Amino acid sequence: MKAFSPPVPYPLSIHFLSLHKLSTSTSFRYTKFMAQSEGSSTGKKLIQIDISSDTVCPWCFVGKRNLDKAIASSQDQFDFELRWHPFFLNPSAPKEGINKIEFYKNKFGPRSEQIAARMTEVFRGLGLQYNLSGLTGNTLDSHRLIYFAGKQGLDKQHNLVEELCLGYFTQGKYIGDREFLVESAKKVGVEGAAEFLQDPNNGLNEVNEEFKKYSAHLSGVPYYVINGKQQLSGGQPPEVFLRAFQAAAV
Repeated sequence: MKAFSPPVPYPLSIHFLSLHKLSTSTSFRYTKFMAQSEGSSTGKKLIQIDISSDTVCPWCFVGKRNLDKAIASSQDQFDFELRWHPFFLNPSAPKEGINKIEFYKNKFGPRSEQIAARMTEVFRGLGLQYNLSGLTGNTLDSHRLIYFAGKQGLDKQHNLVEELCLGYFTQGKYIGDREFLVESAKKVGVEGAAEFLQDPNNGLNEVNEEFKKYSAHLSGVPYYVINGKQQLSGGQPPEVFLRAFQAAAV
């Protein structure tokens, strides 16, 4: 597997430490994923992207927005198939949640204010307001739900990631709150989310298997594997994704 080297380093979320500036991006919502093979009637090359991320990782959301922008500008050339895989920045995080600001202060000390200011600037560049209110905590249920959404369609899975990130990073929603998870699922057309999440064993083995297969070897996220050839990490700008698409299509 070949690693694609971007011209400049961009941030990788390893406990939210990276502080680089990103290009402005716009929101992009999938209503339909395109062909599932290179032999499709569209005649376009298929770009398959496996994405390892965590739902409390701000650079994962930044990377998603920039990836969406790159895809939107190149759909005349390629069809896309995206799959989201779990990563756990803080596997031992409490299920009941803890105050975000207090968590960051305890973890990073005086640097927490600098990190928050930098993320506020980055999110502003995306047209979003970074919100540190509310709780942070265990992300397992969100990953179970993302897996479940993928069984109903990759478009629904991708759109669910968007809803979860918008709620957590811009609206002060708690990623472990069952009501928020179910509400997000309904918004993107995922059916049966409440019943699925009610049993803590639903999707648990599948999430663990996906973690072992795609993410266990990683030290940080976001991480992208494109057509099994190109590897990218961090919240890359759209132009880096575009170059990776071209390289992966060869």
